[in-house]
Amino acid sequence: MSGKSVGVIGSGLGGLAAACVLAARGHRVTAFDKNGWLGGKAAVLEADGFRFDMGPTILTVPRVLERIFAEAGRDMADYLDLRRLDPQWRCFFDGGESIDLLADVDAMAGAMDRFAPGTGAGEGYRRFQKVAAGLHGVSERFFFWKPVEDLFDTIDLRANFSPATMRDVLSLRMGSSVAGTIRRHVREDRLAQMLDHFTQYVGSSPYGSPAVLCAIAHMQAADGVWYPMGGTRAVVEALVRLGRELGVTFRPGTDVAGVELRDGAVVGVRTASGDILAFDAVVSNMDAIRTYRELVGGPAARAYESKGFEPACSGVVLYLGLKQRYEHLAHHCFVFSRDPEEEFDAIYKHGRPAPDPTCYLAAPSFTEPGVAPEGGEALYVLVHAPYLRPGQDWSRMLPGYRQVILDKLKRSAGLHDIEERITFERALTPQDIHDRYKVLDGAIYGLASHGKFMGAFKPGNRSRKVPGLYLAGGAAHPGPGMPMVMMSGWIAADVLDRDASAAAGAA
Repeated sequence: MSGKSVGVIGSGLGGLAAACVLAARGHRVTAFDKNGWLGGKAAVLEADGFRFDMGPTILTVPRVLERIFAEAGRDMADYLDLRRLDPQWRCFFDGGESIDLLADVDAMAGAMDRFAPGTGAGEGYRRFQKVAAGLHGVSERFFFWKPVEDLFDTIDLRANFSPATMRDVLSLRMGSSVAGTIRRHVREDRLAQMLDHFTQYVGSSPYGSPAVLCAIAHMQAADGVWYPMGGTRAVVEALVRLGRELGVTFRPGTDVAGVELRDGAVVGVRTASGDILAFDAVVSNMDAIRTYRELVGGPAARAYESKGFEPACSGVVLYLGLKQRYEHLAHHCFVFSRDPEEEFDAIYKHGRPAPDPTCYLAAPSFTEPGVAPEGGEALYVLVHAPYLRPGQDWSRMLPGYRQVILDKLKRSAGLHDIEERITFERALTPQDIHDRYKVLDGAIYGLASHGKFMGAFKPGNRSRKVPGLYLAGGAAHPGPGMPMVMMSGWIAADVLDRDASAAAGAA
């Protein structure tokens, strides 16, 4: 073991994954967080007998977590109790119709045919899932579990003209969007809108995102949707427990204000209180662009600013404690907008809240009754909103938009008396998210995945500009969403460890 000293900036899921993997491989790790808790956006809100996950709520691809625990020779099941959810979502449409998203492809195809008879939607869905499975396979070969920044990191140029490589490149459907790919197979408007929303895991418009992101549909069908008992917060607690067992030092309430460089390479970090702490390497779980802009500066910051990365969307979250739950909801629900193009144009093109938004609901009492007083519900409501634009004052905007959201739930999801059932309420706005977490312009999901050719690429996990700096989190490769964020932490740790071993061998 090379046993390097490593500082991890930020204790979100990516930072925790990196810390655990590095410690499992024999490195000395200190993890910092500016907030007084560990876990970043995966925080918890408890009040009046209700418990809410404040950030991510949908866990897919649990094998990413399993791999992190396996690094230390541990069994994830000894740390987490995961429950598989099926239906994965319940979908409500503006006209009052509803359909469940089922894990089994054939069962889902049958449900689609019953929902929209005569449209061929079921067979189209089977074809779409085959395309998604192919894209998932290419993603596993080219993108996942390796440090990637651009196309040249994904393809072995010496093998570029082999038939297998060319088939993979062509199968990426570069130049095609998620929405276009879906509608080539499933043309029924409501069902296509349902499938569009896999891209909402990455906070981007399906009309502007590359077709490769259709792989998410197969990942979810194949690997399932899971709920950790105790909520997403239980994942944080499990990783913190693992980290402590492996010797990680955690320092919540310590804001890192800069990365210290010597001859352009990392030598440590500087805290907001002025302390300079020496490290052989640093993993930043802070937003990648803000890491370069605020912690590094200089030519590296200018280089990444010039790339024109766009923040992903932000959101408005309502945490509603209900005295009586709605029995017709499922654990996860989507209440879809009347017009997806209107919705996405408002958020992503015009930078305005959608006039008729899609609402995501988490009603976890169906799986874990203890999240609320008996018979009640800890209802989590998320509506995507534009990242912060100049002149937007969410302290003024929230009351009116809250009413838009509640009216939408009453009209489209049958929550007619929701205001009478609310006994506890809190909210997060894009401004709150920006202030609370070191994200870019309030973006929940890091950087947008827009661009039909290169939209899937994010800043790489090994900095090309600053030796000794590594990146994890939703604004680094492979991007946002719980499994991808934790994978980014594994990748950052793995490439750091390999670099350290290579340096030790050369010495």
